[in-house]
Amino acid sequence: MRLGSIVALLALSSAAAPTATATATATSTSTSTSTSTSTSTSTSTSTSTSTSTSTSTQGLHDLVKRRLPSHCHDFLFTLQNASVPTNSTHSALDEYSIATATNGSIAIQGNSLSALATGLRRYLTDVAHVDMYWFIGSRLDQATSPLPRPNGTIHGKSIVPWRYYFNTVTFSYTTPFYDWDDWELQLDWLALHGVNLPLAWVGFEQILLDVFRDIGLADHEITAFFSGPAFQSWNRFGNIQGSWNGTLPLSFISSQFALQKQIVTRMLELGMSPILPAFTGFVPRAITKHYPNATVINGSRWEGFESQYTNTTFLEPSDPLFATLQASVISKQIEYYGNITSFYTLDQYNENDPYSGDLDYLRNVTRGTWQSLKSANPSATWVMQGWLFYSNSDFWTTDRISAYLSGVEEDQDMLVLDLFSESQPQWQRTDSYSGKPWVWNQLHNYGGNMGLYGQMDNITINPIAALHDSPTMVGMGLTPEGQEGNEIMYKLLLDQAWSSTPLDTAQYFHSWTTSRYAGNNSLPEALYTAWQLLRTSAYNNTNLTSNAVPKAIFELAPNITGLVARTGHHPTTIRYDPAVVVTAWQQLLSASDQDARLWNNPAYEHDVADVTRQVLANAFLSTYTSTMATWNATSPQANATLLASGISSLKKLLADLDSVLLALPQFRLDTWLDSARALAPPSNTSNTSTSPLSEYYALDALNQITLWGPTGEINDYASKSWGGLVGQYYLPRWSVFLDYLAATSPADYDAHVARARVKELEMNFQVSGLQVGAGAGAGAGAGPGLEEVKVGGGLNEVVKGDVADALRTLGML
Repeated sequence: MRLGSIVALLALSSAAAPTATATATATSTSTSTSTSTSTSTSTSTSTSTSTSTSTSTQGLHDLVKRRLPSHCHDFLFTLQNASVPTNSTHSALDEYSIATATNGSIAIQGNSLSALATGLRRYLTDVAHVDMYWFIGSRLDQATSPLPRPNGTIHGKSIVPWRYYFNTVTFSYTTPFYDWDDWELQLDWLALHGVNLPLAWVGFEQILLDVFRDIGLADHEITAFFSGPAFQSWNRFGNIQGSWNGTLPLSFISSQFALQKQIVTRMLELGMSPILPAFTGFVPRAITKHYPNATVINGSRWEGFESQYTNTTFLEPSDPLFATLQASVISKQIEYYGNITSFYTLDQYNENDPYSGDLDYLRNVTRGTWQSLKSANPSATWVMQGWLFYSNSDFWTTDRISAYLSGVEEDQDMLVLDLFSESQPQWQRTDSYSGKPWVWNQLHNYGGNMGLYGQMDNITINPIAALHDSPTMVGMGLTPEGQEGNEIMYKLLLDQAWSSTPLDTAQYFHSWTTSRYAGNNSLPEALYTAWQLLRTSAYNNTNLTSNAVPKAIFELAPNITGLVARTGHHPTTIRYDPAVVVTAWQQLLSASDQDARLWNNPAYEHDVADVTRQVLANAFLSTYTSTMATWNATSPQANATLLASGISSLKKLLADLDSVLLALPQFRLDTWLDSARALAPPSNTSNTSTSPLSEYYALDALNQITLWGPTGEINDYASKSWGGLVGQYYLPRWSVFLDYLAATSPADYDAHVARARVKELEMNFQVSGLQVGAGAGAGAGAGPGLEEVKVGGGLNEVVKGDVADALRTLGML
């Protein structure tokens, strides 16, 4: 898996899809002999229905063949009394059972494909003790052979009809450079984890390109509106327009469209209901040249970007052209993909305030938008992220929220995603979104931050309470901005969707450990101890002043103030005792002292690197704090030796961390850059990885995780603790800053001088950073410059050598 973290969700069909009473008995002994009989009966009250997802279990057999090829004859899937979730508070729930058939097969029965897939994973985790994971991929092939059979019958039933996955921006922070292999693994992960309602944004620019061409816009007028691959999410939201790194190539647009066809086909095969994009109203500025009487406004300025990149043009839903474009967007997707869904994602005010706060205006915006959707597809359900009511809460008063939601006159025609339910739920203050069906979501991660973090009590207790208190809650889901770790918190929430009482987290972490390290001949007790320590520390945050994954301060532009004790959803404050995580780290390492074969286990290597990263990040924070105290002392010259020691320790911590991260591809900058380069089609040159087009993609990827904008408009928002980035970007930034401090007293300190030195490095890295991994191939070995940063041997040697020495020097061991 080239990029690593992926999650999503799967469902059987759309609200408008016909239900089916189906009986399917098919074993994986021969996929060609699988049989399915079904009788479809439409449940839609509209004049248009969507094509049903497959009632064949072939997609599940194919999944088993991909991931457990030596055991594909062992499973028997039966789809009985098939039900189709709808956007209704009375929708049927998914159910499955697992038992040993009379012929010895592992028999899984369910009332939906998603139920069957969830039952399959339940067998794999609870009986065979194997699972699939981010970054390391499928570990299902580590199951013992012959496969163990269930003792008795295992039952499962969902507590909500929908299990949702994705944030619109996940398609930029995590998946922008995914190829089909990456997506195939992701979709298998989603299916097995019971997700049945995933966003499906990939390739939408092809739809818009065709729609805008049809109304007379030229290609150059359209592509000037599109943003680069790493920034498309905010173009789709109407926050930005255009690309500061160059025009989005038509070849990229067409290749992503082809990829989307594969994605939605596989979603359907695995029982998911894709949520496709609708027309939001955001249009190229050139539209007024062709339609001078169109009713358009320019949106607000976003995050300090220059007007050429923001103030996006918005076509008012009251204009007849809006309905025309909506009909075209919906009809083209039906033409290209089939009538596969009734769910459409549509967000018009993501971190942008409406033109007016007048209640009638707000009501008419949603009414016009809703009517355009229903005209284009009478069975359409509008899926909206509820983020706007939190992010722009100063604008969205109770009256304005009520007016805006009231424009959708049929409650069942809207599904609201309560985006940040674990920390900032909005469903209470909006009266359950004025009666609209809604989904309880864990957001957890902003910008792909990588710190260890979780709210295990909130995500097991609070959704159960919400389901009891709000009759219009119809789903549970995951809405991370980026997927960069803490996978156990995502699995925990999805598994909670199948339990009417809060899960026992102690037992859950124990079971996770057992499956996590499958394939090892022994599981030392120290592994279980390590994860229980993490459960009660990093994963047990209850202080919601810091309410999301923390960011390491070394990823931020160096400064003498403003780095420590940040709260909110990009916190730098650590809400647990760092010594407990150090003890967990020691327990992880001691496990391999008891069984050295653990170093051959990819899950173990990943976890050692990840926990080591957190230990060193915490050490950097405390060392920075003490070093700044020394520098700020009344007589700095008297503390020159102590100051030099602190500065040396900070630099060494970053160098050691870089060595750790470079040991594994999922923690390396060149993996990200090379995956971007791989988007470029083959050329006639011998070195295709450094063609102009490949470097355009790589620069887009690099800019996102550093400057986030042409001149650092959202600097370090999407920073990463990646090998190569730590050693060649963060370490040089801190070195030039710390060297300035060493030569400057507090009285003589000039913030402008210090910042200018750092800024020069940041801008230069937009060129020099492209050398990381250039020519190495996607996910390949170190590119130019990496070898000189990486010191020591493999992960084992670096962690037990340089890292342990550094921690002992700091008095942490």
